[in-house]
Amino acid sequence: MKSTSGAFRTFAVVCLALMGSMAVAAQTQEKHQEEPWRFAVSGDSRNCGDVMMPAIAAGVLRHDVDFYWHLGDFRLMSGIDEDITHRYGSTLTLKDYRREAWGDFIAHQVAPFGLLPVYLGIGNHELYGKTEADVVAQFAYWLDTPELRRQRAADNPQSDSLTYYHWQKRHIDFINLDNAPEEGFSNAQLQWLEGVLAKDKEDPAILTIVVGMHRALPNSLACGHSMNGDIGTPADVARASLTSGRRAYQDFWKWHRDTGKRVYILASHSHFFMERIFETPFWRDSGDAERGVLPGWIVGTAGAVRYALPEGLPKDIRAQTGVGGYLLGTVGADGDIKFEFQEVKQEDVPKPVYSEFKQDFVKQCFVENKNFRVHRPPESCMEK
Repeated sequence: MKSTSGAFRTFAVVCLALMGSMAVAAQTQEKHQEEPWRFAVSGDSRNCGDVMMPAIAAGVLRHDVDFYWHLGDFRLMSGIDEDITHRYGSTLTLKDYRREAWGDFIAHQVAPFGLLPVYLGIGNHELYGKTEADVVAQFAYWLDTPELRRQRAADNPQSDSLTYYHWQKRHIDFINLDNAPEEGFSNAQLQWLEGVLAKDKEDPAILTIVVGMHRALPNSLACGHSMNGDIGTPADVARASLTSGRRAYQDFWKWHRDTGKRVYILASHSHFFMERIFETPFWRDSGDAERGVLPGWIVGTAGAVRYALPEGLPKDIRAQTGVGGYLLGTVGADGDIKFEFQEVKQEDVPKPVYSEFKQDFVKQCFVENKNFRVHRPPESCMEK
């Protein structure tokens, strides 16, 4: 009996020790989940993306992020990217280039991220010489992952395209929109978006939404190259883009106003970095309860030819051009996100890239890759 009793006591002690260890492990896991975590975003990697994106990937991986999000314009497509011309010479035809370009993007710009999850939005340059169906066929591996497929099945209404989607991570819903067409958002996409927002509104686990797209929503500080349309865009096309973009923005504003939850809006398309892009009279000064200022950023700095900053920017708005880099988001336990622009410099380019492209071309991508013409704002940018 003594032996049996001793064995029982030993078993009990072991069980208590295991239970204690499990409790400590659970507390440790909970604490770990509450610690800040990071993700990275940029867009517009045409022209010199084969040089810039490996440097961005190296920086992103050093920050131990959970994923990287590309906001579109992978390759030029309307012409031949300078980095591909450097590799193949001037004999490459546009037809041959378009067969090569997306495979080049995957091999030179996505592969450097290794096993890190990469999410892809599409930009207007994806549609030069190609169709949405072509985009989906080429990038289905990233646009139709099991994670995204499960989320689509739970949506009501469900999306009618793989080019817009959302995924949830901890207390954040990340929403990737498709405004690559000049007409802006389709009615089906807006109905889907409003269904996502309605569900997030009632979900206590969702504290924040982060919205990413290619073109900036209308009436931003980068209004001249956004969903307001560029000067010369046919009037009916520009109005469709403007109307659908303003509807989306007001959906986000009302969701924030009604829930008290956070909204962050990210875009590229303009080839510079800028913060606080919606602090404009249209959204700030109208006196309309249906309008208000939401936090917004532009980060079109992943290799595309650099653009001039808009004229007349407020002096306290932080903006940079002539630079490459990415936006680093650090997420707190309460869903608050701190965004910082991380500039990538010539010395950050990995050695294999130097071996392939050589010193002179790498320098060209950092020093000479610019076209500082100003995008003049269309009349809709002046509307009150």
